[in-house]
Amino acid sequence: MTDAPRAVNSIVTRSDLGQTAAMRAIFRIIVAGLALGACGPLSLYYRPGVSVSRMETDTTQCEVAALRDAPVANQIRQSPPIYFPGGRYCTGGGCYAAPGYWAGGGVYTVDLNSDLRQRVLDMCMAEKGYQPVSVPRCPEAVARQVPPAATRTMPVLTQGSCAVANKNGTWQIVTPQAPTASE
Repeated sequence: MTDAPRAVNSIVTRSDLGQTAAMRAIFRIIVAGLALGACGPLSLYYRPGVSVSRMETDTTQCEVAALRDAPVANQIRQSPPIYFPGGRYCTGGGCYAAPGYWAGGGVYTVDLNSDLRQRVLDMCMAEKGYQPVSVPRCPEAVARQVPPAATRTMPVLTQGSCAVANKNGTWQIVTPQAPTASE
């Protein structure tokens, strides 16, 4: 029985740690996605000349109506289990067979009405004269030149319009001036 500690230790190999490494990789992808989301475009409902507070009020009213008309309808689902075959591990004391095992599929929830709720929200905002837009983030050089402020009234958007995110969660839509011939 002098081989017992080796046999037990040889079953747990580096490759069996794949689930932990996979979970770390997924976590890294999620964190990177969140970080990139802060650099992504500003998506909002837009109607030129409307105050931002009015747009936020209209959005909230439409979200409440959409939630009432297409309530959350969660359904619990489960991913299929995964089979990990056993392996054969050889050490100086002999070879050992490790049995395969099943890893349970993850349980997750799906809101069956989420797409419908989004369509109801879009229709409600369209009835109020808004359209969904994505304003790209301003390049760092432009963002540094803009004094910190928050957009209070929706400006007319042009091809050069961009958004600056403020640290307090507000944003500013900027339309950089094109250089004139005299500059």
